[in-house]
Amino acid sequence: MKRIGITGPTGAGKTTALQALAELDAHIIDADAVYHALLESSATLRAELTARFGPSILDGEGRVNRKALGGVVFGDPAALAELNAITHRFILAEIDRQAAGAEEQGRSAVAIDAIALIESGLGETCGAIVGILAPRELRIRRIMAREGISEDYARKRVEAQQGDGFFRTHCDYLLENRADDTPEAFQARAKQLFEQILSNRN
Repeated sequence: MKRIGITGPTGAGKTTALQALAELDAHIIDADAVYHALLESSATLRAELTARFGPSILDGEGRVNRKALGGVVFGDPAALAELNAITHRFILAEIDRQAAGAEEQGRSAVAIDAIALIESGLGETCGAIVGILAPRELRIRRIMAREGISEDYARKRVEAQQGDGFFRTHCDYLLENRADDTPEAFQARAKQLFEQILSNRN
């Protein structure tokens, strides 16, 4: 079964592209949602994280406090790398489990939505990687409207992410969400590309 990686900067239109894939009967996996669910449900993951980063990352009920964990690792590249190494194994195992279930159901493909798909190594498990891009100013306006944040904060969010050149270098396909696109036009173009990818079974 085809495994398609979907990546790109925030506000570029990944959600719209994924809707096109869902219409083609693909099973969509949000890697970030998988991570958050595992923090809640996996006692083994909690134990590994606590053993490495200490009990201060847990709240009063023994659950991982994401803010506390972030406070430990962000600003410490070595600690962040260790966090990613631990969590990546669990995330990949859950993605594999969901992919196996989707294959049993006869779904057309599995699509993995991950903003750090390439950097995390998840992209290496995909048969095709599609980068979703959009002009910077368009992305800033979308983030502001979607999340109700200031322009200054939206710009900082955008500037903290990989630039277009990164995705142009590392992705097999690119979907450009142009400033004059309607959501319908972009989704139709996305669907056409995904149909092409799905028809190529190599």
